[in-house]
Amino acid sequence: MEISFKINGEMQTVDVAENTPLLWVIRDILNLKGTKFGCGKAACGACTVHIDGNALRSCSIPVRFAENKEVITIEGLGTKENPHPVQQAWIEEVVPQCGYCQPGFMMATAALLAKNPNPTDEDIDRNIVNVCRCGTYYRMRKAIKRAAELSAGEIHPSEENKV
Repeated sequence: MEISFKINGEMQTVDVAENTPLLWVIRDILNLKGTKFGCGKAACGACTVHIDGNALRSCSIPVRFAENKEVITIEGLGTKENPHPVQQAWIEEVVPQCGYCQPGFMMATAALLAKNPNPTDEDIDRNIVNVCRCGTYYRMRKAIKRAAELSAGEIHPSEENKV
């Protein structure tokens, strides 16, 4: 079945079984490897993407759910030259250890900050429920707060000397 959707700003049409998990379409057909397979049961969050602005776990969503919608993966969140505030905060706070789960955490965080630009610790605990085997939760919490600051329009560290 042909299914069309926008991914990272580009229209794509794929010809797959409509129940194929979106994760496998993203990774295997569209060759976007940033979205990770973790558990396959929507429990760990490594496969988190945005669909029409909502953070969803792509391993358990049939591709037909994405039809005529906008999907953003970690590759579409920012660029190397212009990282998203969440990506910049992750860099500044040196969050990753192994790094495998981090794209999912960043996507969940970006969705949270879009809805709640100044989350409390309780908001973070309630909304960022992905799993990190390396236990970098403390650094992630610092990075989430830093991303909120960056998103609020504070001067980006790379722009401080451009006055």
